[in-house]
Amino acid sequence: MPARPSWEGHLRLSLVTCPVALYPATTEADTVRFNLINPQTNNRIKMKTFDAGADEEVSRGDLVKGFAVAKNQYILIDKEDLDSVKLESTRIIDIEEFVPAASIDRVYWDSPYHLVPSGKTGIEAFAVIRAAMAKKNMIAIGRLVMSTRERICALEPREDEILLTTLRTHEEVRRLSDVGPLDLPKPDPRMLEIAEKIVEQQRGTFDPTRFVDRYETALREVIERKRKGQTIAVSAAPVDTGKVVDLMEALKKSLGVGANGELKAANRNKPAASKPAGRKPRGSKRAA
Repeated sequence: MPARPSWEGHLRLSLVTCPVALYPATTEADTVRFNLINPQTNNRIKMKTFDAGADEEVSRGDLVKGFAVAKNQYILIDKEDLDSVKLESTRIIDIEEFVPAASIDRVYWDSPYHLVPSGKTGIEAFAVIRAAMAKKNMIAIGRLVMSTRERICALEPREDEILLTTLRTHEEVRRLSDVGPLDLPKPDPRMLEIAEKIVEQQRGTFDPTRFVDRYETALREVIERKRKGQTIAVSAAPVDTGKVVDLMEALKKSLGVGANGELKAANRNKPAASKPAGRKPRGSKRAA
């Protein structure tokens, strides 16, 4: 089934506009999801809406949004109120400036989308905007409204498309100072040298196909085994012995261990050193 756009509108650069469509670049379609079940009847549970004060069931269609200003005090916001703050950018992605990709801290990157032309009209304008960004090696910063919320976004030129990634706002990002002060010690030069060798030893290229959600895989195995009526053995939780690890010793041992925890082939297949031949006892007889 062809993917359906999650947003359609126009991309605007100054006086140039073109129709575009936005498609999520990620999916959770294969994620394991559960329903709440009554184990006595094996039926799904339906949630009902109740008035917390009157303890009466109410229809969802009669409900409105409320903003809490104090305990049990709310400002009611209806559809007309929300319509009054609709922005022009509801159906327009406005490009405001161009910046180098490296200037955007990775903590601000949020959700990626494929931005492509919508229909044949304006496809040339889309191609020109994309090619200009690619030639200048710049990323566009714009705004769009998704689900009634205005989002800042980054538009990155890719082959035959623009990758649009929503950006978190400054208020959404938690600073390190909010976590607490850190006073890292200066690394021991000998330990640092060994750690650098481990980094070099495990250098590679990122291949996303090598990484799978092991918890998700284990969940599917549990579901399949239960479907077949098999019993499930509960794994024992790892025990923390509280033993203090000798960091230098651990680093030295890590040099001979691969990323998967197994001994490196060079060390595993290395023959044991033969003992030097000992001297013959003094009283031994020489061969005639």
